[in-house]
Amino acid sequence: MFKHNLLLTLRSFKRFKSSFLINLIGLTAGLVCTLLIYLWVIDELQMDQFHAKNERLFRVMEHQQYADHVMTTWSTPGLLAETLKEEIPEIEHAATTTWITSNTLSIGEHSVKADGFYVGPEFFNLFSYGLKHGDADQVLMDKKNIVISESLAEQLFETAENVVGRVVEFEHEEEFVVSGVYEGTPRHSSYQFDFVLSFEKFKDDNNWVTQWGNNGPSTFVTLVEGANAEDVSQKIAGFVKERNESSNVTLFLHQYSDLYLNGRYKNAQPDGGRIEYVRLFSLVAVFILVIACINFMNLSTARASRRMKEVGIKKAVGAKKGGLVMQYLSESILITFFSLALSIFLIWLLLPQFNEITGKQIVLEFDAKLLASLFAVLFFTGVLAGSYPALYLSGFNTVRILKGELKGSLGELWARKGLVVFQFTLSVILIVSVIVIYKQIQFVQNKSLGYNNDNIIYFGIEGKVADNKETFISELKKVPGVVNASPIGHSMIGRQNNTSGLDWEGKNPDDLILFENMRVGYDFIETMQMEMLEGRSFSKDFGADSTKIIFNEKAIEIMGFENPIGQTIKLWGDNTMEIIGVVKDFHYQSLHSEVEPAFFMLNPENTWNIMARIESGKESETLEAINDFYAAYNPGFTFDYQFLDERFQRQYAAEQRVATLSQYFAVLAILISCLGLFGLAAFTAERRIKEIGIRKALGSSATNIILLLSGDFTKLVLLAIAIALPISYYLIGMWLERFAFRIELSYWLFILAAFVSIIIAWIAVGSQAVKAANVNPAKCLRSE
Repeated sequence: MFKHNLLLTLRSFKRFKSSFLINLIGLTAGLVCTLLIYLWVIDELQMDQFHAKNERLFRVMEHQQYADHVMTTWSTPGLLAETLKEEIPEIEHAATTTWITSNTLSIGEHSVKADGFYVGPEFFNLFSYGLKHGDADQVLMDKKNIVISESLAEQLFETAENVVGRVVEFEHEEEFVVSGVYEGTPRHSSYQFDFVLSFEKFKDDNNWVTQWGNNGPSTFVTLVEGANAEDVSQKIAGFVKERNESSNVTLFLHQYSDLYLNGRYKNAQPDGGRIEYVRLFSLVAVFILVIACINFMNLSTARASRRMKEVGIKKAVGAKKGGLVMQYLSESILITFFSLALSIFLIWLLLPQFNEITGKQIVLEFDAKLLASLFAVLFFTGVLAGSYPALYLSGFNTVRILKGELKGSLGELWARKGLVVFQFTLSVILIVSVIVIYKQIQFVQNKSLGYNNDNIIYFGIEGKVADNKETFISELKKVPGVVNASPIGHSMIGRQNNTSGLDWEGKNPDDLILFENMRVGYDFIETMQMEMLEGRSFSKDFGADSTKIIFNEKAIEIMGFENPIGQTIKLWGDNTMEIIGVVKDFHYQSLHSEVEPAFFMLNPENTWNIMARIESGKESETLEAINDFYAAYNPGFTFDYQFLDERFQRQYAAEQRVATLSQYFAVLAILISCLGLFGLAAFTAERRIKEIGIRKALGSSATNIILLLSGDFTKLVLLAIAIALPISYYLIGMWLERFAFRIELSYWLFILAAFVSIIIAWIAVGSQAVKAANVNPAKCLRSE
């Protein structure tokens, strides 16, 4: 029986080639989209899930209470991990980590730039990074130990074997002994690093880490078997307050592997994160697959009239309805199999480009999980696409078929039209979304940030540069093409160094207000081309500006100063600072956030980056000249720089990827929906062929026939637009709420989407309408 059905199916494909190709294209497009999204979703869900103690591994986080909001952060006191381990019996292991930085490691004259950070001694007891050489309990017990990855070992020593005990020079200043080698960080790790050093060494060099009133490092813990995370969170909630009476911090635990997808908080409440895009694209995948299946249904039923007599004869000679259902489902599953095979080939071709768009390293591996998923997709798609045509065809009345009396019911007609309306509703929503997302991304890319970030490069301070920053910057300014330069203890990207330790006359002593603290050198405001609204910037012409301070507009507004120049504030207790200037508000965070209060203080000794403005139009030669100057001035170190505008735009990486993927998905959805319209147009033209013939015989022009057929479809598209526009307005409005600064949803955006939808529909229907309008009436009426 299987062989018989297979033979009938292949004959049907050969007989109705156009229907077969349209179904194949539609299902393949839907499956390519669905499977690419599936691979991306699975990759996202696997992030940070590989650690052996995943279920018991937590990050300690803080809710910080301020006057007008609660800020949630994973920045914690440096002493927290070791203290928690000593005092909380439910905690099995605890480790502190700093932030990852790029450093120079060398063996003799051979230097390598690598990313690393300082971690607590129990780091490898918490995280499963595959320690191959060394004991997890011992590798970081000595302050002079370093643990490196296999790839870094090969770069430094040309081998990963027998390197334990060898010496590595760090920043050409200190020597560290290799105490362990780990496999490296898997691609599903949100932490990517090449080496780790002992946090005890960091504490020795940074005394502020030992104070409970300061934050900076991160704290990770694993709980003992059977411990309840919520109970431990309640137990440690006031841990910092007990050691620092002025603290505004409440501690809690968040499972580490969940942070990647659900790491966002708003006023102490979970507020989603990357999981929103996982859900969004999962829904898009389902919708596009359903659209593709609807196309199959529409086109199959459109061609049903050609198979009525076949069905009637089969039923007359004894074929059962169940057998006919199985035959037509076999057709659907077989064409889905062909589509799936073709889609896998296309995915193999498209995966490198898809990885580039998404920033992933997805590999197509046919393991048991993927094969099971492919089988499930094959079965689901085949049955879904073929169910309605199978039931529709097998349900024909034998006698009425053979007498030629069979007519479609009103319910069937509305079902098909309803499916097309559903298809185009989704397509219009995608069109609106693509337009709005594109406009918003353009808006954030072009909005004034309060400073000019064009042609600004920044690079870290290291080696000889750190010994005499003033001399280096003075010489740097002499390099042809360098317009200006200045150091800063920040990167102008995101929160990095903030404090609530400001007091001023009239302030409520119970209010804690967070200010971003930017330590800079002379000429910083000039280098960034910030606008001074009042007062002046730091200048050597005025003597000791180290006791002076410059605020942004937002800070002055919060402090309530009407005439701020000359006013004084207290910084961290007894440090009196005079306000000498006010700069126009500027954005150091993404446009998701409101402008926050910030201040500049002259403190070049505590800076770690240099900002330099280079001449427009001479970027290449200027950068080459700076590189030569840097190599001569700071031998042994490489000149690694970033353009500030590019780094700022990376804050919108998620949105940019959504915008790009949305464009591709929208095109696919529209393409598939047009195939659906094509199918319905073919069905309508075939069912009304005699009517068209009679109209032409009575004198109707081809134009009238085209308008007659197109008018029906135009009504369907207009109905879809009427449904889609309010839905898209609501959904895209929710997305825009993530931005503190956003475009206005003007009516023309929706008019444009509606216009595009109608034009696309007319193009899709036009071919069938023109074909029907040009038919020979004699052929239409020959059977009468």
